[in-house]
Amino acid sequence: MTEPSGNPRNPRRDIVFAFALALACYLAWLIRDVLVMLYVSALFAVVLTPMVRFTSQLRIRRWQPTKSSAVFILLIVVAGALGAFGFLALPPVISDLQGFSREMPSRLPGLLEKLKSVPLAQHLDTEDLSSRFQGFVSQAATYLLFSISDWAGKLFDVVMGIILTIYFILEGDHAYRWFLSLFPPEHRERLDRTLQRAEIRMGKWLLGQGSLMLILGVVSTIVYLCLHVRYAYALGVLTGLLNIIPVLGAAICIALALLVAAIDSWGRVLGIAIFYLIYLQVENSYLTPRIMKNRVGLPGLAILVALIIGSALEGVLGAMVSVPTAVLVAVLLDEYLVRKDAVELSS
Repeated sequence: MTEPSGNPRNPRRDIVFAFALALACYLAWLIRDVLVMLYVSALFAVVLTPMVRFTSQLRIRRWQPTKSSAVFILLIVVAGALGAFGFLALPPVISDLQGFSREMPSRLPGLLEKLKSVPLAQHLDTEDLSSRFQGFVSQAATYLLFSISDWAGKLFDVVMGIILTIYFILEGDHAYRWFLSLFPPEHRERLDRTLQRAEIRMGKWLLGQGSLMLILGVVSTIVYLCLHVRYAYALGVLTGLLNIIPVLGAAICIALALLVAAIDSWGRVLGIAIFYLIYLQVENSYLTPRIMKNRVGLPGLAILVALIIGSALEGVLGAMVSVPTAVLVAVLLDEYLVRKDAVELSS
């Protein structure tokens, strides 16, 4: 049997190639966590590169920042924002938690007595509930104590991801050219154009998502202040930041805000629920179509499927990168599958 080019097939070569492919897949599975970190870091670098490029184009008198200086400036801005957030938002939360932990043993019997007045709750064993709650608190403290090593590992992964993202931003051009060199010369130009188009669309996604985050953060902060909700500024900032995760971020924001509002008044809970019902309708019917439709170019179903797959594979991190990944996949499919089929049909 011969190949279409006329060269005789070599069974030994096919067997070696199959074993090499299986070995490569096995090694990729072993280091899948490292590969995921590299992919996420490279993706964040692609998304953040327009911001670095914009910062490097700023001019202060005769001084214009280089790419390294632009990255350093962005890091300083992010660190300053996080430091200001922690300085302004965390002390009230920590103080309330300390007061709650001190007052809980004395307030628990009163809370259980009030619970008896709730319909269908008269038959509850309050002593059993009290003992169960105390056991839950001790188990939670034990879990937090033994999970310090896990948190340290997660922190190390975050730090390494940030370092890799910085390196990809600074030296991404060299890595990109090396990646293109792995393909035959006749296919490099087309692949280059396709990836450049995907980069533009992912940059537009970042701009649109940032606009939605800013709008939700500002509006929710105003609503929290008007309703006199505790930690209004902290909740507003978290609401805006978590909106980077489609659907899931909004759900977390709603649950957290309702939980904080329930500490003081059910009327505030009702007010926040009404606000989110109105805002989600406005965002889904007006803001998102006008801000994201022309920027991302993906239908809502595709974004939802990408979110489900990303969160199932890598949790919150996978949900964060699900939309730009879907944009990349859509551009590649459009270039190499849809257009190829169109060319074959026209020919």
